[in-house]
Amino acid sequence: VQLQASGGGLVQAGDSLRLSCAVSGRSFSNYGMGWFRQAPGKEREFVATISRSNIPSYADSVKGRFTISRDNTKNTVYLQMDSLEPEDTAVYYCAARTGSGLLFDVWGQGTQVTVSS
Repeated sequence: VQLQASGGGLVQAGDSLRLSCAVSGRSFSNYGMGWFRQAPGKEREFVATISRSNIPSYADSVKGRFTISRDNTKNTVYLQMDSLEPEDTAVYYCAARTGSGLLFDVWGQGTQVTVSS
């Protein structure tokens, strides 16, 4: 299983971006998927997850501004980010939970999101 994240960029506060994560393999619909981020000097943190039954979950800091979704026909998970804030600046990683446990065991390479004030 390989994950390829894309869609990052430099935007202004209040703008929107949509991140995509393409997943190789035949079992995408069986995976829980997630987005995480890591800002400079900080630890990686949870942003959003979506279960294989399409149930989303969000960090409080992004709730109401970000939307996670998945398209099982395209093996892709998305993160729609609206009303971006400078505090959202980070490298964003997508991850897959391929087993029956709770850990995300496969990670993509990350895409940079920079929000200027």
